[in-house]
Amino acid sequence: MDETEEYAEHPREKHRGPVVLRRGRREESSTTDQRLLDTRGPSDWVHTDPWRVLRIQAEFVEGFGALAEVPRAVTVFGSARTPRDHPEYELGRKIGAALANAGFACITGGGPGAMEAVNRGASEAGGLSVGLGIELPFEQGLNPWVDLGVNFRYFFTRKTMFIKYAQAFICLPGGFGTLDELFEALTLVQTKKVTKFPVVLFGESYWGGLYDWVKNTVYGEGKIGEKDLALLHLTDDIDDAVRVVQEAYKSWEDTH
Repeated sequence: MDETEEYAEHPREKHRGPVVLRRGRREESSTTDQRLLDTRGPSDWVHTDPWRVLRIQAEFVEGFGALAEVPRAVTVFGSARTPRDHPEYELGRKIGAALANAGFACITGGGPGAMEAVNRGASEAGGLSVGLGIELPFEQGLNPWVDLGVNFRYFFTRKTMFIKYAQAFICLPGGFGTLDELFEALTLVQTKKVTKFPVVLFGESYWGGLYDWVKNTVYGEGKIGEKDLALLHLTDDIDDAVRVVQEAYKSWEDTH
């Protein structure tokens, strides 16, 4: 067997822990522990993808640790752009209070607008008000009505917390962020990654067009099933929304 055949069948390799380097990638002037112990080396390694994995891990650990003892909860989404004098702000306060009075903690994105309204209503009613913030190019910060707050760098870490520590989603009128969370929740429920998890669309005039499109087009063309359509609950009534949450939680309790 000549050198070419030997190389093609089993090229020379170098091991960097569990990583295998072959061909041109074998050429490294130092080992991993040499680079670790060299204080004179470049510091840009803290911005590389392997280091980001540790930051992501740290965010999960911090989130799980902070929220592990949160009682039964509902995540409420809504627009950060809702002004305090808007009827939807007062609606958010009432929903936060109603959930707190029903024994649920309220989890929001921790920002202003509808999120602040829900946190405020829950806190004023004596319930637990949780805010999960996100680092954004424009400073936002947690609103003053958050009792327990966690700030995240990464959206996907934060979204895991929204799902893991809630028994339901209520979506107030909102923008792309609310839509993102809405459809992620629906996908997780549809694929049975989470169970007994109702998704309430609050505000028929706002969400009615989307609901009709899902029903008439997505369901109408066979892209989802009848059970999938039933995952969405459209309402304008706070008591109705709380009832849906309570019934779903009772069903979950009965099976655990």
